[in-house]
Amino acid sequence: MIRVQVSARDPLLREGLEAVITDADGLSLTQSRPDVLVSSAPRDELEPAPSIVMIGDAAWSAALLRLGVRAILPPDASAAEIVGAVSAAAGGLAALDPSQLETLVGEPAMQPVAEPGPLTSRELEVLRMLADGIANKNIAWNLKISEHTVKFHVAQILAKLNAGTRTEAVTIGIRKGLIMV
Repeated sequence: MIRVQVSARDPLLREGLEAVITDADGLSLTQSRPDVLVSSAPRDELEPAPSIVMIGDAAWSAALLRLGVRAILPPDASAAEIVGAVSAAAGGLAALDPSQLETLVGEPAMQPVAEPGPLTSRELEVLRMLADGIANKNIAWNLKISEHTVKFHVAQILAKLNAGTRTEAVTIGIRKGLIMV
């Protein structure tokens, strides 16, 4: 059970935070010796606690992290986000809102993932051999390369085709017309 203390100047905010903590499984409210302090107080009013979850402005996120704050949430954080941040902080992890991460890092937190390029001619050779059911060791022998290199090619094929298994990669390869069976 994670013991949580709530600190907020605004009585309505304090009651709301206490209600969130009370309703959450695995969390209990306490007034002394908390595992986690949930606070909306400015940084100069922080009370010492093992882990602190702050709810407030992202402008001073970096300073708060240097002070040992484990989680920083925006004022409009949901109950699930607050409970998740408390659990993360109690477990020694940090939790940040993506917009605050952008402020700290200086670039967007969510970058679009570039599409992997097309398969190389060597990867196509390996994919064809996979379709024939040939083992890595035999592929290496046939292509006169190391088994390690074959494993690298297989990993590249899986990534480029967004496949989880060799069989799935072969199926995708057939659908895309990369290999004929």
